[in-house]
Amino acid sequence: MGRVDYLHDPDAPPANSVVPSVVAFIQNDAGEVLMIKRSDNGRWALPGGGHDVGESISDTVVREVWEETGIKAEVIDLSGIYTDPGHVLAYDDGEVRQQFSMCFRARPAGGEVRTSNETTQVRWVDPTDLPKFDIHPTMRLRIEHAMDRSQLAPYIG
Repeated sequence: MGRVDYLHDPDAPPANSVVPSVVAFIQNDAGEVLMIKRSDNGRWALPGGGHDVGESISDTVVREVWEETGIKAEVIDLSGIYTDPGHVLAYDDGEVRQQFSMCFRARPAGGEVRTSNETTQVRWVDPTDLPKFDIHPTMRLRIEHAMDRSQLAPYIG
């Protein structure tokens, strides 16, 4: 299933759903960031996905990271909540989601990097190399906020 992200685009289709979702900012001991190349839009992103009924939100983080990357994650804290109604995600099946995403800081706790049906590549990336990657501006914002450990409270916006 393909996906197109619209950010404050007057030609964007109107949203018809809201699905709480998560992304995980994970750094290894070398300071590298776990990144995925999404199979639905070909862009690089933090691993994550939709919250399922019956899960705690931290369980969603752990499940999504495992499913997409093969890495076992331990949630550390919340770095931001993103609810910009001007950011919508249009899927091939007609669903158009209004963004509702929470970014969590996490640490790797085992596993081996692998791809999935949602990822074409998974790799640890040096933060200085991130500008070279095709990353949506809203995902870059999450990464910037998660890297800024001086924040006393999470970003909400």
